Amino acid sequence: MDNTGKEREAVQLMAEAEKRVKGSHSFLRGLFGGNTRVEEACEMYTRAANMFKIAKNWSAAGNAFCQAAKLHMQLQSKHDSATSFVDAGNAYKKADPQEAINCLNAAIDIYTDMGRFTIAAKHHITIAEIYEAELVDIEKAIAHYEQAADYYKGEESNSSANKCLLKVAAYAAQLEQYQKAIEIYEQVGTNTMDNPLLKYSAKEYFFKAALCHFIVDELNAKLALEKYEEMFPAFTDSRECKLLKKLLEAHEEQNSEAYTEAVKEFDSISRLDQWLTTMLLRIKKSIQGEGDGDLK
Repeated sequence: MDNTGKEREAVQLMAEAEKRVKGSHSFLRGLFGGNTRVEEACEMYTRAANMFKIAKNWSAAGNAFCQAAKLHMQLQSKHDSATSFVDAGNAYKKADPQEAINCLNAAIDIYTDMGRFTIAAKHHITIAEIYEAELVDIEKAIAHYEQAADYYKGEESNSSANKCLLKVAAYAAQLEQYQKAIEIYEQVGTNTMDNPLLKYSAKEYFFKAALCHFIVDELNAKLALEKYEEMFPAFTDSRECKLLKKLLEAHEEQNSEAYTEAVKEFDSISRLDQWLTTMLLRIKKSIQGEGDGDLK
């Protein structure tokens, strides 16, 4: 379907909206209905943005929504301004990730000013995802997940906060910030182990915390394991706990074959994801003679 007609119409609307805005600045217009012209311009920018979306001209759509957002702000309409900035961010996501982040940050500023922290947190997650997938800046993704978690905690949305914190922990461990990862996994594990619906997940978090300890120091891992078993007795019977004990034993004996065998046995029942594979390889490399070992 040819959408050039829609695009042409959108360009005309943009020009018309610009005229309205300029007209609203004249002295007489300011006295008599300047705001009405700004409201009309607002509506035109939004209509133009939607036409650009139909034509898949995402940058132009983002720009038009941005113009509408600024005019809504001028009219003291904060909520409409934030909504338009979010629409702009969603359009820019498909063409200009950095500009999408700028628009979403503008929306976040408005929402936090209005005390709408849950919505602000949601948009921080969107920004984090853009940094993960498009701009590949993990440090910045971590910062936005942490901010989202803070806002969720403040609103007592602990489950949403935990989801963000677990993202932070996974990335922190990948970046070798093990202490940070351990603290988060222990905190989330402790929070979930007393909840009948979530306690099944607690063993996974204690397992991941123990692996981070293990990479840093074998003795630390042993002590941590004892602590987790004491805190959460159900952990003792888990396959994760049994694997850790086998790995500690193999590591102590510097037996890379026993280490690999234990991992393969675990993997045959519960598939290892990329994160676990990476951590287990890092531990294996600390066994003598295992410079670039794999888990096969």
